[in-house]
Amino acid sequence: MRDKLLGAAAGRPLLVVAALTIVLLLIFLSGATRNLPLDLLTRSYSAPEEGPQNCSSASPIEPAKDKLLGGLLSPAFDEPSCLSRYQSALFWKSSNHTPSPFLLQKLRSYEALHKRCGPHTDLYNKSIEQLRSNRSTGPLECNYVVWLQSGGLGNRLMSLISTFLYAILNNRVLLLSVPDDLHDMFCEPFPGTSWALPWDFPIKKLETHDFYRGSPQSYGNLLKNKVLSNGMNTTLASLPAYLYLHLMHDADDSDKMFYCEDAQPLFQSFPWLFLRSNQYFAPSLFLMSQYNDELQKLFPEKETVFHHLGRYLVHPANSVWGYVTRYYEAYLANAKERVGIQVRNFPNAPVKLELMLDQVVNCTLKEKILPDIEVEVPANLTTSGVKPKAVLVTSLQTGYFEKLRNMYYEHSSTTGDAIGVYQPSHEELQRTENQNHNTKALAEMYLLSFSDVLVTTAFSTFGYVAQGLGGLRPWMVLRPDNQNPPCRRALSMEPCFHFASAYDCKAGRNIDKGTVVPHVKHCEDLDFRWGLKLFD
Repeated sequence: MRDKLLGAAAGRPLLVVAALTIVLLLIFLSGATRNLPLDLLTRSYSAPEEGPQNCSSASPIEPAKDKLLGGLLSPAFDEPSCLSRYQSALFWKSSNHTPSPFLLQKLRSYEALHKRCGPHTDLYNKSIEQLRSNRSTGPLECNYVVWLQSGGLGNRLMSLISTFLYAILNNRVLLLSVPDDLHDMFCEPFPGTSWALPWDFPIKKLETHDFYRGSPQSYGNLLKNKVLSNGMNTTLASLPAYLYLHLMHDADDSDKMFYCEDAQPLFQSFPWLFLRSNQYFAPSLFLMSQYNDELQKLFPEKETVFHHLGRYLVHPANSVWGYVTRYYEAYLANAKERVGIQVRNFPNAPVKLELMLDQVVNCTLKEKILPDIEVEVPANLTTSGVKPKAVLVTSLQTGYFEKLRNMYYEHSSTTGDAIGVYQPSHEELQRTENQNHNTKALAEMYLLSFSDVLVTTAFSTFGYVAQGLGGLRPWMVLRPDNQNPPCRRALSMEPCFHFASAYDCKAGRNIDKGTVVPHVKHCEDLDFRWGLKLFD
């Protein structure tokens, strides 16, 4: 009997272990951890770092980051087809900016509209027939705005976000004329449909066909020739099949009448609008009273327009995402802090590299972004085992990277920190028409957006995209002209609308558009007055 009892007791631990194993297996299969990437699982349950522990502190287990960004992203996609869509959240700093319930509702509603009206649907085909008729029939069930690219990648992304905002405010479907140098760089952002114009679109060669300043089909030209008139009823029979909106930096006074409130009802008569811009014209929409109520509900925080819409719309394709993740894991992942520094060229008003470098160094030292160096003291040997501070430099030139790298390679820092300086590429010249060039640019915008602290240069659309995606208010290095300080802190993470119109349509004269409403003010990084930006 005693032997039997001992045998039963000896078997109990095995039964307990087996039972616990089954319970854990059932929990796993139930989906509790099914959607977490493997790297996040291992990271979440790794042992805490050694050091003094406070019993009242939070658990060392890192909570899983919200891959849907507060509901901003639709869960209706196949994750492997676009890794960046749901993995970006693992790299960005946690955002304090939550998308409004109205914005989430608007995006889901837009996705349904795009799926119903997207390329090759019955409603799209009906709209194409109207376009072929060469005359406007007034608004249809599906109405479109076609984005035409211009400028460098930063300019393109800013104008794309602005055009998407215009589309959702006006219940239009956004379609892209995708140039060769951007093919296969971005994932489709809308479930179950495409945002790219099909190859059989009836207007060929969109990049050259009648879509330029002063072209016959442009709004500015038709307004100038009194074919169209703002604020007046126009007979449908007299309207062309589509309208071209030229919102480039070189738009003339007639083109800029787009920004008049009384122009907007006229555009509703055109099922097809073609829009070309290299500007972030979103702030101008906040100056039009007919959009006030909806914009307030969409963006209670005004400076989150690019932050939310950029994260929603712009997802690098897997080939580009590979650039991002490989570089990050190799050089940035183990840093205790990541500092991004972006330096632009000024081709129209060049600045000597040495002068701009002085501004960058003076800014980072003055604002304690980077530590100073011990010129006469040999290397500090006590930094062994200490995580370095990683500095990511993005510039067309290598000079900024080389000077900063040598500065911390040849000297100890006054804080004892080890500083690693890295530069992914140095193209020397901007080659917007080259896809490989654009791929590297997009990858580096994303790498910059993962920074803990960001330093950019004035007037930089490249920097604007990084700060908007990352939700960062950067330190902006100013040109070394006019006794400027080395840099100033941005008060908003929004991009700047560089060439905004100063014309007040109601007053019939130019006014200071930066004083009309509290949330639209002049940009901090410009020496001229007409740039506009959204603030809280």
